[in-house]
Amino acid sequence: MRVTSTAIADVLLMEPRVFSDARGFFLESYNEKVFAQATGLQVQFVQDNHSRSQRRVLRGMHFQSENPQGKLVRVVAGAVFDVVVDIRPDSPTYGSWVGEALSVDNQRQLWIPPGLAHGFLVLSESADFLYKTTEYYHPASERCLAWNDPTVAIDWPLEDKPPLVSEKDAKGLRLNQL
Repeated sequence: MRVTSTAIADVLLMEPRVFSDARGFFLESYNEKVFAQATGLQVQFVQDNHSRSQRRVLRGMHFQSENPQGKLVRVVAGAVFDVVVDIRPDSPTYGSWVGEALSVDNQRQLWIPPGLAHGFLVLSESADFLYKTTEYYHPASERCLAWNDPTVAIDWPLEDKPPLVSEKDAKGLRLNQL
């Protein structure tokens, strides 16, 4: 597995070894030992989630104020632009964002440590998005950073079309309101 740091040092782009031939491909999407060796992290995943969304759906920017979740995310059908925002007030990269294209074709994964806001925009007709979490979902502590906060200024690849967002995501707070 190849691991690359991003502009937010704790956010890691992970590229598993893919074995392809005329029949298709095989990859190991998660192996605790390999993950620990490649990242230096000891994490315990407690929940797996799967979402399917159509083109232009933007989900995010989500986080939990209590019981923050670390996430290992990947796409198993389609393509997304995956974004992470550092909302940790004491972090040297506070208010910064990173975005990565994740798709069934590139098989990339992203490690998002606890305490960051996360979201994605679907680029294909539809996308199936999988994520492993280090904490259980706690609805009472779920929060949302505004996907279009001008102080964060995420450069979403929207192609001059508005995204499809949930009512909850449309009411996200600005960074200075968190």
